[in-house]
Amino acid sequence: MRWLSIVGIGEDGLPGLGEAAKAAIAEAEVVFGGARHLELAGSIITGEARQWLSPFSDSVDAVLALAGRKVCVLASGDPFHYGVGATLCRKLDPSLLAVFSHLSSFSLAAGRLGWALQDVVTMSLHGRPLDLVRPHLHPGTRILALTSDEHGPAALAQLLTEAGFGISIITVLEALGGPDEVVRSQVAMHFALENINPLNICAISVVALPGARVLPLTPGLDEALFEHDGQITKREVRALTLSALAPRRGELLWDIGAGSGSIGIEWMLADPSLKAIAIESNPERSQRILLNAKALGVPDLTLIHGAAPQALAGLEPPHAIFVGGGGSQPGVFEAAIAALRPGGRMVANAVTLEMEALLLARHAELGGTLTRIEIARADAVGAMTGWRPAMPITQWAWTKP
Repeated sequence: MRWLSIVGIGEDGLPGLGEAAKAAIAEAEVVFGGARHLELAGSIITGEARQWLSPFSDSVDAVLALAGRKVCVLASGDPFHYGVGATLCRKLDPSLLAVFSHLSSFSLAAGRLGWALQDVVTMSLHGRPLDLVRPHLHPGTRILALTSDEHGPAALAQLLTEAGFGISIITVLEALGGPDEVVRSQVAMHFALENINPLNICAISVVALPGARVLPLTPGLDEALFEHDGQITKREVRALTLSALAPRRGELLWDIGAGSGSIGIEWMLADPSLKAIAIESNPERSQRILLNAKALGVPDLTLIHGAAPQALAGLEPPHAIFVGGGGSQPGVFEAAIAALRPGGRMVANAVTLEMEALLLARHAELGGTLTRIEIARADAVGAMTGWRPAMPITQWAWTKP
């Protein structure tokens, strides 16, 4: 029995809804929605109108508690694009739902601007860190970003300016589809729009100034992009390490002895679905990890301040583990191997002879692969140029049966 209806409603209110959607609202015993949604549909609501609770999880529980009765949930635009529909379906069988979608803000904005939606980066910054936009700041990129409120567009303009994209064009589309719709554009570095409607979406046409902080799409970012004290996996070694870790969608990485956080950060940059936990005992490096994660567009990286193996207790089991610093401490490998999921990958790099001996022992015991990584860079030798080698790295990579 389809007892729950989810109706997407736009700023045009009831005139923008089909007859079936209107009937779902009118026949419901209880109608849930935000204050704006309930006001837009108010003239046909005959049952009890309930505003969303805070925290939102309480509202989800309230909807589920009415299972079997005629219930309607009002949502903005498309309920399954950054909407309540997907949230409810995490706890409900979709066969119990009747869904009436409306045009999303992304579709409306693309239509106003003449942008091909399939070629546009779409993202929600509603209640989320603005830093999430940073990996997408490439010259020529078009971005549609939902914001939290009237302050979001100015904050985005400031971020763009500070990152070297100040001549990008920001178009603020307010109250799309309704009688109060407004579309205004400004250059980011001169952004001064006022009286912005809290219900807005920002369209960004990215233009980079010389020296802009563009984050390449391949692993092995320049060390200069990170704050560090010298304890950082060098870019060439980092690229090889990420290749060995082989990230796959939806996976979690433990970065043990994270240093600057570079491995965990680049793991997360590989795909938005990836998660990482950085474990670091040094307080100054822990703070740098948080700063680097924010500056490189992955503010959701989790930091555990503490020493392995004790700091590993109770963490979500990982799909992959990188052991950099701290791997020579007693019990680290045993705890990491025990926590690693079946089929998970472990990669460890050694610079010192002591750590290399541990990796050789693990290889003899468990198998896997050993790789010797030697990098040399051209450098001045008096008035001439010669090769200056970096310290060699021994890398052990292993997949848990």
